[in-house]
Amino acid sequence: MHHIFESINSVFSFIGPLSDFFWDFPTNFEWYASIPVLGNFSLAIIVLLGSGIFFTLRLGFMQFTHFKHGLEVMFEKHAASTGISPLAAFLLSSAMRVGPGNILGVTGAISVGGPGALFWMWISAFFGMAVAYMEGVLAQIFKEQKDDEFVGGLPFYGRKLLGNKVWIGVCLSLLYILYALCCLPAQGFNVVSSVGRMAEIITGASIASDSAFFYAVGALTIALTAVITFGGIRKVTKWTDKLVPVMAVLYVVTVLVLIVLNLNTIPFFFKAVFTGAFTPDAFFGGVFGTVLAQGVKRGLMSNEAGQGTITMSAAASDAKHPCDQGVLASIGVFLDTIVICTLSGFVVVMAHCWTGPNAKAWAAMDKLPKFTESIAVLTPGSSINAIVAFLVTLCFGLFAYTCLLGMISFSEIAANRISKSKGFIDCVRIISLLVATFGILCNIAGLELGNLWAFSDLGNILIVYFNVPIVYVGAKYVFLATKHYKKNDGTPFTSAVIGRTDCTFWDERAKKLQ
Repeated sequence: MHHIFESINSVFSFIGPLSDFFWDFPTNFEWYASIPVLGNFSLAIIVLLGSGIFFTLRLGFMQFTHFKHGLEVMFEKHAASTGISPLAAFLLSSAMRVGPGNILGVTGAISVGGPGALFWMWISAFFGMAVAYMEGVLAQIFKEQKDDEFVGGLPFYGRKLLGNKVWIGVCLSLLYILYALCCLPAQGFNVVSSVGRMAEIITGASIASDSAFFYAVGALTIALTAVITFGGIRKVTKWTDKLVPVMAVLYVVTVLVLIVLNLNTIPFFFKAVFTGAFTPDAFFGGVFGTVLAQGVKRGLMSNEAGQGTITMSAAASDAKHPCDQGVLASIGVFLDTIVICTLSGFVVVMAHCWTGPNAKAWAAMDKLPKFTESIAVLTPGSSINAIVAFLVTLCFGLFAYTCLLGMISFSEIAANRISKSKGFIDCVRIISLLVATFGILCNIAGLELGNLWAFSDLGNILIVYFNVPIVYVGAKYVFLATKHYKKNDGTPFTSAVIGRTDCTFWDERAKKLQ
């Protein structure tokens, strides 16, 4: 089995460089890189950050002015006979957003771009909240009802906005499913490896990756995932409703304890972040473009604003108005990056492992060991270190598992744009489970297929280049819906509000309310 995985790894060795090319284009050409200021910005950064700034201004800073109202919508009592509640949709989206990238991505960004990368994560998140709002509103406007569920998102609004052509919806659905299949092996691997690490912390003994323990954990993970995902979106949300608050609160409290134990290093944190954002440390290459690119790239890859990959959960909500879920989508970006990623950044920056005598050894570590090494620096005594390491590993495993559930569920929703037959949907579920199993087997074989996992980076940027132009096509409808939302005159949202005739669900809903 080891040789089979090594062969697969070598076959996909070109994926990493290809992904880097698309993310860095055209800064990887000397003629462009030599242009003052502009040469620091890749097309991906221009598209994502530029779109966020444009939509923020055009919407009148909705992510700020309606933040409080979004919280009120989130916690409003809501019994959904069809679809799921806005809160359940928010938690389902958070299951995807708050993932291992909140630890690995932040650690990687800081180790490459320095503490300043965290500042640009904040900037990208603030403007990314506006992009997430646009996506969430479009998902709601063009959602469709299937039995007692709502289906929608990128494949649905993409089809409607681009001439309602069947092949467009099919292609966008396949694009998302391919993206999910590329990401699932990593999540399966992370779930099993984190359980193994927790067992080692408890027992104090090393457990071989090919032992019966890992086989049992892998089998249990797949079996539990199958039971949940074959129950449909409603069953998945019952689990995410429970898991997301637990993992978020547990992670926040754990890191806050670390901060309290290291209050004296807080001034260093802010100085390092704000100084490094504009005057990078030579240890990290000393290039402003590197710091900015790492912050924007890893920030937006964590909160997924602009990718359209979270829009399926927004569409599943039984919202009273499309813009309600748009505001919640923007709050999801805030939770993911401004809260969770910042806490991860606190751990890495406050430990400042890159400045000591072991800086080179720390830099050579993989991302997760870098993070746990930073925890060890911040915790006095081996017993406290073991407790914190266990809790963080538990959170990491929950992050990965909720991502696993979310990706399979969203693949199911995307598949509905191709065919609503039960046999086809079950086929997509089975393939997803098999691909996740492949990641688990990689762990058992003692391999980390980095080249294969680079597919997720490639999938992220390709979806951005497809999704963002579609959002611009539908922007006028979001602006009209937002104008109606802000007016708040009690009139129901219908197709007429945005000058269309095909928002079937909203028109039927308005008739029932009359």
